[in-house]
Amino acid sequence: MRGADPRVVLGLHRSRHERGLLKEALELGVTALDTSANYLGFRSHETLAKVAGDLLAEFTISTKVGFFPGGEHSLDPVRLLQAVEGTVRDLGREPDVVLLHNPEHTLGSVHEAHAVLAQACGVLVDATAQGLCQGWGISVWDTTALAGIGDVPRPDVLMVRAGLFVGVGDLEASERLMKRWRPVSVWGMSPFGGVRGAGGWGEFEPLAFLRDGQGSQQQAAFRAAFHLPAVDAMAVGTDAPEHLRELTEALEFTVDGGVVKEYRKLLRALRQPV
Repeated sequence: MRGADPRVVLGLHRSRHERGLLKEALELGVTALDTSANYLGFRSHETLAKVAGDLLAEFTISTKVGFFPGGEHSLDPVRLLQAVEGTVRDLGREPDVVLLHNPEHTLGSVHEAHAVLAQACGVLVDATAQGLCQGWGISVWDTTALAGIGDVPRPDVLMVRAGLFVGVGDLEASERLMKRWRPVSVWGMSPFGGVRGAGGWGEFEPLAFLRDGQGSQQQAAFRAAFHLPAVDAMAVGTDAPEHLRELTEALEFTVDGGVVKEYRKLLRALRQPV
């Protein structure tokens, strides 16, 4: 059994929530789960409690609120608080972190977006103070949509897209949010951009990012994602224990910082008009 490594967070988006995978995760030292109120058709929390109730004490759990049945997204304070309370009820325990889920869905269509976001953050700050969770944060898919948003209460976690499939605009927008909001910790997500299997990389060679040149393309892309942008942990979804094992083994590899710098220079150059 490997020692716990906080750098890998098992994401449950599109997961079947199988007990066997959770047991394997613990064996591999993956002791953090990331889910959301709307995952598994709004049944993720209660399914976790039913399938793995006795295992959940061995995990830290982050979850998200903001999406509601019917595909509706809302930052209404009353609904957000009810969602947090429902999370505690359905999980049978307080989550370690509750994140605002893709607030850009609502903020792009409302006036006074900063005030709306600050109020929503305040709900989670209060929920933390009330003991409904141990910390709070914000999960943003499209960081460019929040370019005009000012300061918010300092979040414990900021979750953003990371990896070789993140465009330079999103990458730099994420870094601006990191600088502006000063989160205690930054997590990446979607490190493979939906690409599955070695054949999905085409002519691109992720192994160029590894200093020792070892490992698979998936492992190299996973390790590089920790630097694009710089994050403390990576949420990655899988239902395959062997894939999870491959990713935990990749943590031993070293990324060539010089290659990352050259890659970023190339991204910026490609953005410039001819």
